[in-house]
Amino acid sequence: MEARIWHQHYDPGVPIALDYPNHPVDKFLTLAAEKYPNRDALVFSAMAPLLGEQHSSITYRLFEALANRFAVGLQQHGLKKGDRVALYMPNCPQYEIAYYGILRAGGIAVPSNPLYVAREIEHQLKDSGAKFVVVLSMMYPNIKQVRANTKLEQVIVTNIKEYMPGLLKFLFTLTKEKKDGHRVDISGDKNTIWFNDFLGPAGIKPEPVEVDIEDTAVLMYTGGTTGVPKGAQLTHRNVTCNPIQGKTWIEAVGATEGEEVMLTALPLTHSYSMTACMNLGIRMGSTQILIPNPRDLIHVLSAIQKYQATILPGVPTLYNVLANHPEVISGKYSMRSIKVCISGASALPAEVQTAFIERTGAHLVEVYGLSETSPALTANPLNSGGRIGTIGVPLPDTDIKLMDEELEETSVGYNTPGVLCARGPQVMKGYWNMPTETANVLRTHKDGHIWLHSGDIAEMSEDGYIRIVDRKKDMILAAGGYNVYPRDIEERLYEHPKVLEAAAIGIPPGSQDQRAKAFVVLHTGQTSTEAEMIKWCREGLAKYKIPKQIEFRKELPKTMVGKVLRRALVEQEAKKIG
Repeated sequence: MEARIWHQHYDPGVPIALDYPNHPVDKFLTLAAEKYPNRDALVFSAMAPLLGEQHSSITYRLFEALANRFAVGLQQHGLKKGDRVALYMPNCPQYEIAYYGILRAGGIAVPSNPLYVAREIEHQLKDSGAKFVVVLSMMYPNIKQVRANTKLEQVIVTNIKEYMPGLLKFLFTLTKEKKDGHRVDISGDKNTIWFNDFLGPAGIKPEPVEVDIEDTAVLMYTGGTTGVPKGAQLTHRNVTCNPIQGKTWIEAVGATEGEEVMLTALPLTHSYSMTACMNLGIRMGSTQILIPNPRDLIHVLSAIQKYQATILPGVPTLYNVLANHPEVISGKYSMRSIKVCISGASALPAEVQTAFIERTGAHLVEVYGLSETSPALTANPLNSGGRIGTIGVPLPDTDIKLMDEELEETSVGYNTPGVLCARGPQVMKGYWNMPTETANVLRTHKDGHIWLHSGDIAEMSEDGYIRIVDRKKDMILAAGGYNVYPRDIEERLYEHPKVLEAAAIGIPPGSQDQRAKAFVVLHTGQTSTEAEMIKWCREGLAKYKIPKQIEFRKELPKTMVGKVLRRALVEQEAKKIG
C-alpha cells in the first residue's frame, strides 16, 4: 500500500501493510489448539454472581474437538457447502462451537439477534434460506411458531445450562429454569434434536471441504436500526484479515499472544463482538470470559475482577455505566487488570472516555466500522491515545476518502464534511440477494477501485485524523436550510455534569422544517429542568442547533449491543402526532 498522511500516527511497530494468511477462518482455532492445547479458551460463568463462584471452562484442545464434532453432525444431517446455518442464542460456549463447526463443514454462519421476536427471526431465516438453526431452548417457541414458513430442515436446540458445571447446572434447574418456565419438550417435534445429541462421534473429523478465501463465511445482517435488515456477505478473507489488523494494533501496547483474558460481553451475534472478541481472541490464544447478559453489571464487574480480564471491547454506554457504578467508585470492584479497551458501535463522548481511563488506567480509544466491513475500518493509536473526539486513522491496508454529500462523486477537502468511503481487505463482497442495494453501496470510482459508501458524514484533518459528524440519514433538517447533526447536540449535553446519557432527533419527524428535540437521562440522584438544559446548550451551541424541547427519561431505547436507537425515538414522536 502507498504511504498515506495518517500513517505518521501509527504506534511504533505497526506497519502500514500486513501479510494475511490464505486460509479459511476456522484455521484460527486449529492453530490455537496446536499452540495452546491446555489453555482455557472459553470460560462460562452465567450464574456466578447469584449462585457462587462456580464456572465451567473449555480448553483449546476440547474446543477444537467439539467444533469438529459439530461439523460432523452437520455433514451427517445433509449440510452441503454454502448451506446457511442460523445461530439464535446469547453468548455461550455452544455459540462458538457451532460457529467454528459451521465454517469447518463448509457452511455459512448466520448470526441472529437473540432479542428477535418470531416475526423478525422468520424474516431472517427466509431471507437467508437457512436449512439449519441452532437455538437456545427459551427461544425455541419462536422457531416452532414460524418454522413452517421457512426452509429449515433441522432445528438444534441447546440449553444455557449445558456447559455449566454440575452444581451450577443443578441449581439453575431448581431456580431459574423452573421458576421462569424455560423447560422445553422437543420429543414430538420432527427433525428437532438437542445440541449434545447432534454432535458427531468423538475422534472423527469432518470430511474436508474445499473452501476459497473469497467464499462467503458469514451473513451478517445489518440495517435493522434504520430499515429492513440486509445480509452483508463477509468472506473468509474479510473475517480473517480484520482480526489480524486488530491484533497488530493492540500488540503495540503490550498485548501478548497466549497471555490475555478477553471479556466477551458484547453479543456474539454482532459483527463487532464476532471480530473483536471471538475471532481476535482465538487468533491470539486468549481466554474468553463469556457473559450472556452485558446489562448485568455486577456480573460484568465480578468477572473482570475474578478472572483479571485484560482486554475489554465495549460500547460507550458500557464504559459510561462501569465508570460511574457506585461499587466501582467505592472500591468494591477493581478494573485495574484491564490493559486495552476499544469502543465502537456509536460515538464515544470525551467525558466518558476520560472518566473510564481515570478509574482503570487502561488504554481506551474509539474505533469505527460497519457490519459491511467485518467491522473495523479505523482506530485511534493506543500508545498515544490518539485524538479524543475522533475515530482515529485507517487501519493497515485500509484507504479512506470523503465524497460530497449530494451525489457522492467528488472528493472534498480537509475539514469539510463528506460521506466516508472505504476500501480494504475487510470490505464485504455485497449484500445477499440484493444487487441494487449492493450497487448503491459498492461503487467503482474513477481510480478503478471499488469503494464502499458508508452513509456516515465525516471530516478529515490535515494530518489524517477522522471525525464522524453524524449519520447522513439522522441529520436534522433545521429551519433556514441548516443541517444539524445530532452528535453536536449530544456531545454538548454529555458535557453537563448531571447528564448520564443523551440523544437528539428532529421534530416533527419527516418534516423539511425541523427543530431538535433532546432526550436526557440524568445520573442517579440528580434533578434538572428543561430550562437548565436548554440554557446549557445555548452557552455552547450555535442558535440553530439549540434543542426546542428536552425530555427527561429513566433510560433510552438501545440495541442489544447498547447503541442508542434514535429511530425508536423518532417513531415514538411520530405516534404522538398520529
